[in-house]
Formats: sequence, C-alpha cells, structure tokens
Amino acid sequence: MLCAISGEAPQEPVVSPKSGSVFEKRLIEAYIAENGKDPVTGEELSTDDLIEVKAQRVVRPRPPTLTSIPSLLSVFQEEWDALALETYTLRQTLAQTRQELSAALYQHDAAVRVIARLTKERDEARDALSKVTVGARSSGAGDAMQVDSTGLPDEVLARVESTQASLSKTRRKRPVPEGWATGEAISAYKPTESTDPLYPGGKALSVSSSGDSALVETAEGVVGVYSLSQKQVLHTLQTNGPVTDAIWAGEKAVIASFTGSVKVFESGKEVASFNSHAGAATSLALHATGDIVASVGADKSYVLYDLTTNAVLMQNFSDASLVSVQFHPDGHLLAAGGADGQIKIFDIKTGTAAANYDLSGPVKRVFFSENGTFLAAVTENSTMVSIWDLRSSKEVKVLETGSQVESISWDYTGQFLLAGGPSGLTVQQYIKASKSWSETLRSAVPAVAVAWGSAAQSIVALNTDGRITVLTAQ
Repeated sequence: MLCAISGEAPQEPVVSPKSGSVFEKRLIEAYIAENGKDPVTGEELSTDDLIEVKAQRVVRPRPPTLTSIPSLLSVFQEEWDALALETYTLRQTLAQTRQELSAALYQHDAAVRVIARLTKERDEARDALSKVTVGARSSGAGDAMQVDSTGLPDEVLARVESTQASLSKTRRKRPVPEGWATGEAISAYKPTESTDPLYPGGKALSVSSSGDSALVETAEGVVGVYSLSQKQVLHTLQTNGPVTDAIWAGEKAVIASFTGSVKVFESGKEVASFNSHAGAATSLALHATGDIVASVGADKSYVLYDLTTNAVLMQNFSDASLVSVQFHPDGHLLAAGGADGQIKIFDIKTGTAAANYDLSGPVKRVFFSENGTFLAAVTENSTMVSIWDLRSSKEVKVLETGSQVESISWDYTGQFLLAGGPSGLTVQQYIKASKSWSETLRSAVPAVAVAWGSAAQSIVALNTDGRITVLTAQ
C-alpha cells in the first residue's frame, strides 16, 4: 500500500470512501483541513469519513548509500561543501550590506548638516526680518505709512485712557444684566439646530454683539456672514489668502489672513486693508473702545489699527512668533500668546512689556475675564485651561476638561468659561462667594471654535465640517 499523496508506505494508513484511495493519516487530515475535499476525486470529505486500515507497521529500510563508512564520509563531505558555499555567500552579502549602510550613513550625515545650515540661515533671516520696519497701507491712502513702537498718538491715547477710567471704576461692582443666563439654565443647554456644512476646514467663529450674525472662516480665503435667525449665509467676504482669524468690530468685520494682510469690511464691502506683518497674521482682538483692533503675527510683532481713520497706530516687536491675542477688558493691557510658550503682557500706551507668564507649549488661545482679574490660556494640543490671577501674576487654577481644547470664551459677566474641542465642549462656572469652580455643562457637540450668544442664552459652536450648532435650553 502506498499513500496517494506522498507515494510512500503510510505509517498510519486510512482509506477515503469517496475515492477508495489509501493515504497517510496526517497528510490527508492536513489536506482536508485546508481544502475539505478528497484530493483524488475532488468530492467533499471530512476527517470523520476516513476509515482506518489495520496493518503491520512498516519499517523503512536504511538507504543503501549509508550502509558503509566511505558512503557516510561522502555524504558528510557534500554537506560540508554546501555549508562552506553558504558561508561564503553570507560573507559576500554581509560585505555588500556594510558598504550600503556606510553610504546611507554618509548621506544621512550630509543631509543633517545641510538641514542644520538651512535652519540656522532661516532663523537668522527671521530674526533680521522681525527687526525690519514694515509699512502699512490703508484703502483710504495710497502711500505706505511708517510705523514703530514709540507709543500711541495723543488723540488715541486719550480715548484709551478715558475708556479705562470709566470701565475700571464700575467693572467689579457691575451687576449681572437682567435676563442673563444662570448656571442652572446653562446646565440644561442641548443642541437645538445644526446647519448644513458651510465652510469645511474653518477654525474661526465670531458672533456679533447683537447675537444674530456670525463670521464663519474658511481656509479658502472666504469668510461667510451667517445669520443665526435666518439660518443662511447673507453674503461672503473675499480676502487674498487663507483666513487665520475673523472678528466683529461693531458692524465691521475684520479678517486676518496667512499672507499677513488685515482687511476691514462694512456692509459686505472692503473699506480698509493693512499689510504690516511680514509673515502670517495669526490672530485678532477688539479693544474696549470698539474701534481699535490688534493683530499678532509670525513676524513676532503685534499691530494696533484705528478703524475710525483706517490707519496703523503702532507696531511693536517681541522675541518670539505670536499666535494669539486678547485685550484686557479695561483696554490698557494686551496679552499675546507666543510660540515659545510665554504669555506676553504689553502696556498698549507705551508698547513696553508688563509681564511674562510661562506655559508648557505654544499658547493657542488667551482670554481675559470680564472682571479684569483672571486670564485664561490654552496651549496647543492641551486638555487643560490655565487660569492666571493678574493681581499676583500666579497660575491659580488648572481646569481639566478631559478632551483637547481648541477655543475658549468668557461670558460678559465673568462667571462662565466656555471651552470647545473636537470631542465636545464644557462650561466651567466661577462662584465668587466660595472662590471655587464647578462644571456647569458638558456636551458631546464637537467644536473647533465656540462663542456665546446674546445674554449667554445660547452657545454657538463651529466644527471641522463647517457645521454650526446652536445649544439652548430645551
């Protein structure tokens, strides 16, 4: 009997009832496990169908070539020759691999040297660029205006000081406006409506003081003016590059772009354009006067603009690229978040540095509380919001949101701090009586940008798909 698969005498013979052929048991079981068929006829076959054959165990004879010492020596010689040949081949392969590795290491070393040289030249160029005096051009004047950090003009300085004086006296004792949302009401906020995708990829959202219009940014150089009441885009504003930020200044829309330009629109028409930044303009902020706007940029500078005259007021340089900006509610300080992990506080009257707060990474967002006491800050890819007390210049609280934070916004009363990210949004409430914090709301609505609606009666969130979601009490 010979196995139909191996052609040798089987040690454990079995018979297939499908074909009547004899097989080695282990071979036919392996074949059935893989194919489930009889190898001879191709019919369906299982191991339970096999029939064992009772036979005497076959003793395999010793190969005739290994019955003497000379034949054994011959076999050993052949194996040694094969081993020597294999060793020689391995040595050749090893030598070739070493040569290839040596060449790769040399190329890597050369690439590292080139990268180091280019990085050094880039840093030197950026440093030199940040020290160059740049001009700005408004749509109302054809000639570039020379700007520097010598301080604000007297007329503007008087407006800033008057605003500061009037606000600083009443801010801390200011009562909560009638009809303002309470913590209990905010805790019941649910998504009530969600728009179709407007501008996928946008990361900027600004709601007007009336609470009806929202600026929605897109990476394609277009900003849409969206009516929350009419639930439609009223008109679009075109810039000359990818949009980095957009804010309302009364009825005017101010837009910053990656090209460094800052454009001002009113009633859908461009009324001013500035090009003070030598690199990207990364963030915008509105002063308490309502007609002064600040922009920060990758060229390490912040610029102040007067929207009443469409002129550049001053440009001041720091020691690092700036990625976020916010005015103090009284209007005398400006906080700029740096790529070096520092919050840089400037006195806008003189342009001098007032303080520096250190964080663990690039400062993605900064936001002053309306009582003028606290400053909230978020670093890039962080799940925490740092709270700084301006009176002691110390970090007094770290709020853990549990998910990445992309945007923050304090309400007008300074009670509620809204934080949003790709995994959802939260509202943290500061209780002045007990000087404690509590989480008022947690929602799974994703948001790359968040803002409060009128009287904090709603929350407006923008996600990465360009979809606007409004949360209100049910």
